[in-house]
Amino acid sequence: MIMGKLFCLMGKSGAGKDTILKRLLADRELNLIPVIPYTTRPKRSREADGVEYHFIDEAALQQYERAGAIIEKRAYKTVNGVWYYCTIDDGRIDLHSGNYILIGTLETYQKLKDFFGEDKIVPIYITVDDGVRLERALHREKQQLKPNYEELCRRFLADNIDYHEDRLKACQIKKRYVNLDLEKCLSEIKHDLLKEIKG
Repeated sequence: MIMGKLFCLMGKSGAGKDTILKRLLADRELNLIPVIPYTTRPKRSREADGVEYHFIDEAALQQYERAGAIIEKRAYKTVNGVWYYCTIDDGRIDLHSGNYILIGTLETYQKLKDFFGEDKIVPIYITVDDGVRLERALHREKQQLKPNYEELCRRFLADNIDYHEDRLKACQIKKRYVNLDLEKCLSEIKHDLLKEIKG
């Protein structure tokens, strides 16, 4: 039986991951299934539980940990306290039944490879000029009911460490998808995903 693939979409904040994810999920030829991550951070305006994230509290997170269901977990010290993001083995990922996609980090990518096997996880690394992504992040933050510019700046600077070239090399991330022209970037990603899916 041919096993499906799990595509891990990564990139710094403001690189366009959310937009690219939505477009890839809407492409019927790809027929990708979303993996919805879990987080303890507050829900943003326009977000819905179970769509972008499963929003949980720390007590629920501890229950998953006790059950041994955490595939990977990341903690971020924000200006509003510690927020956790994680991928949970909640029975929704079945690589016998299809191909999946999620947004993650380099740590997510490594843990997924450890959990499912290196041959089943495919990286999609999105990159864009720092000036462009800062403009995008600022525009997105302005749309919030209570913009948090301090947290925006923290994330922007943290991303330069998290996605440092040495760390990308250590994870063997070679292919870069430059998201200056969205349609061109999507076309390139789709071409590579179809090759992976069809083997």
